[in-house]
Order: sequence, then C-alpha cells, then structure tokens
Amino acid sequence: MNGLKIVVLAKQVPDTRNVGKDAMKADGTVNRAALPAIFNPEDLNALEQALRLKDQYPGTTITLLTMGPGRAAEIIRESMFRGADGGYLLTDRAFAGSDTLATSYALACAIKSIGEFDLLICGRQAIDGDTAQVGPQVAEKLGIPQITYAEAILSANNGSIKVKRRLERGVEVAEGKLPLLITVNGSAPDCRPRNAKLTMKYKRATSISERQNNSEDYITLYNGRPYLNIPELNLKDIQANDAEVGLSGSPTKVKKIENVVFQVKESKILSTSDEDIEGLMVEMISNHTIG
Repeated sequence: MNGLKIVVLAKQVPDTRNVGKDAMKADGTVNRAALPAIFNPEDLNALEQALRLKDQYPGTTITLLTMGPGRAAEIIRESMFRGADGGYLLTDRAFAGSDTLATSYALACAIKSIGEFDLLICGRQAIDGDTAQVGPQVAEKLGIPQITYAEAILSANNGSIKVKRRLERGVEVAEGKLPLLITVNGSAPDCRPRNAKLTMKYKRATSISERQNNSEDYITLYNGRPYLNIPELNLKDIQANDAEVGLSGSPTKVKKIENVVFQVKESKILSTSDEDIEGLMVEMISNHTIG
C-alpha cells in the first residue's frame, strides 16, 4: 500500500516522581513551572508504533502534535531525533487549565486544520492525569473509529488496520477501517533511542516562541533550512471557540495533589535456605499480600 499519513498525539508532562508542596496552584491547576518536564511515557510507546509503520510502509509520514506552553516543543524535537518528520505546537494562553474535554476539543480542531490523515496514534493516558480520556474523546469529536489498549500494530493494508490489544484478562486482535485512532499501552515496545544523524540534523529545530527567547540570531539558518521551523498553532489558527477551551471549557477541576510515600514499618532478614523462603511464602499468602 502507499505510505500512511500518521499524526502522533503526545504530551509533555510534569515528572510525577517529583511532586512537592508547590505542585498545585490555588486555582486547582498544575504548577508546571515547579516540576521537571518529560515526554509522557506511553506517548513514546505510541511514537514507536508509528515509527515501525514508517519502516514497514515506504512513503509514510509522521507528524507530532502537542498542546502546551512554548517549552513543549522539546518533545517535537525529541520525536524528530527518533524519526518523526515534523510536528506542530498547539499553544495559546487561552488553553491554560484545560481538562480532558477542553483538551480533546482543541486537539480535534487542530487536527482538522492540519489536513487529511490516515491514522492518529497516542498513548493510553498521561501520567499527570491518568484518565485515558483524551484519545477516545478526540476520536469521538472527529467522528472516527478507535481501537484502545493497543500493544502492537500488526498490519495496515487496503484501507484497514489490524491491532493486538492487551486487556486485563488476555489478548485480542481487532481490525478497523482507516481513518482511525489508536491508543497504545505502556506494555508496547519501548521507543527506539535517538538517531545520531537525525539529532545532528534537527538539533537547532525550534518554534517561534523559542526563537523569540533566544539571544542568538539564526534567521539566515532558518530561512535556508525550513525543516528546522516547528510551526505553532493558536486558538485563531484552529478556529476554535474560546468558550470551549481553558478553564471556561473545563467542567472538571483538580481539587488536590498529594505525594504519597510508602514507608517500611518492619523488616525481616532471611537466609537463602528453603525453609526461610517457604516460611515467607506461607506468611505472605496467609495475610493476602499475594494470592
């Protein structure tokens, strides 16, 4: 078949391993400036599935779409270092505080403005929300079918796609017609590392916002190498209704963020003897730690 037009939906998220007392603002939104930012892990799994399709079907293009502040362009570069062809940064102050409903609306509007696609791929959920709602909501707003909990994309032929799903009690294979949205589990293969040649090629790729904050003058460089420009989209560009994004378009609010630390109350020192190991297993089964 001809190459696929793939859009990968990804998010730059706060590293939830480092949640502190300043992680939440008074209005119930996440204080992203107080936390390190990382590429959402399951979105990396999704990117790998897209890259495997690109390897399998010549002519396939991969475009990353992310919504966030200016620094979110970092994950577009990271995707290009690994094999993506480019990306769009959806950024506007009007999007601040968006919940899953407002986020999926903005992403759906952005996808429509980007143009035709065959496949949307995203991680099952983001670690800063754990809702698993955005991907399915985007599919509903675009009126396309969806396959969730994907662990591998097996084939894409004759306008249809075959996907292996990892469910709680087993595995199943599902098939759907394109265009279609797929959400990918963390049990899918890890994303490949950066490619050295692509890293050198795209290391100076930046968005408009980043260049405005850069003291160095690379105007000539970017004019001569348009692939280094990371396009930005705002509320007006995607023709979105401002009442449906941001806090005004978000029916849900975060009430509290709390960092839970598990502490050991007691410990036991065991030898490597069969008796000690068997005794430990019997104890853990009896108190329902396992089994």
